[in-house]
Amino acid sequence: MSSAYLLVSHGSRDRRPEIAMQQLAKLVCNKLPKNHNPSNSEHLVGIAALEMSPQPLHEQIQQFAKSAFGDCGVSSKQNRLKIVPLFLLPGVHVMSDIPAEVALAQQAFGQDIMIELQPYLGSHPNLEKLLAKQIAAIKAQAWILLAHGSRRPGSQETVSAMAANLGAVAAYWAVPPSLESRVKELVAAGYREIAILPYFLFAGGITDAIAASIEELKLQFSAVNFQLTQPLGASAELAELIWDLIDR
Repeated sequence: MSSAYLLVSHGSRDRRPEIAMQQLAKLVCNKLPKNHNPSNSEHLVGIAALEMSPQPLHEQIQQFAKSAFGDCGVSSKQNRLKIVPLFLLPGVHVMSDIPAEVALAQQAFGQDIMIELQPYLGSHPNLEKLLAKQIAAIKAQAWILLAHGSRRPGSQETVSAMAANLGAVAAYWAVPPSLESRVKELVAAGYREIAILPYFLFAGGITDAIAASIEELKLQFSAVNFQLTQPLGASAELAELIWDLIDR
């Protein structure tokens, strides 16, 4: 059985996340088993976006499969396509939108290609260790773990639990409690050194907006020292976690 791997992100009008996704795909490609055909290896790990793409995801899946395996039905052996959602929360995109797009692609493939939808990135237990390394590198009295947030019931529980394990409080960009409300709580409790850890994959429009909001908070709370860390980024450590999800 021949295998290929597709990393699916949210998608953005900003070019930076797509560039980071390409870098991450190369890092994952480096982890392919030695028995893969080296001349074809760059075609075996691809990227796709759920939104902000000219094509819907199921068409991107089909296009990638043709690149990786050739036209469906040409090969006599069964091909397997593993899809990894690079999302950090179990929101609507992970639980509903991506499975629906995968089902459409599977219908188009029939029995020529079997699609396996892997667990989403945020479910990996070692992701917390990457965040802990960032926290260990910066001195602060209090930490805020700032995630995007989702309106899907229960999706915030993983972030709240992770924040508690890291000794931080959770805040969200899209839903309450907000960054500003958490800052006000910490300032009222007497903290004067507050660090914000953005629980996002890559730099982009939202991380720029977060940085701008922190500049406003500095004006509002001039006695407080704020620090903002970087999002996860395309790293060998992150590629290792992705490969672990693929290899399950």
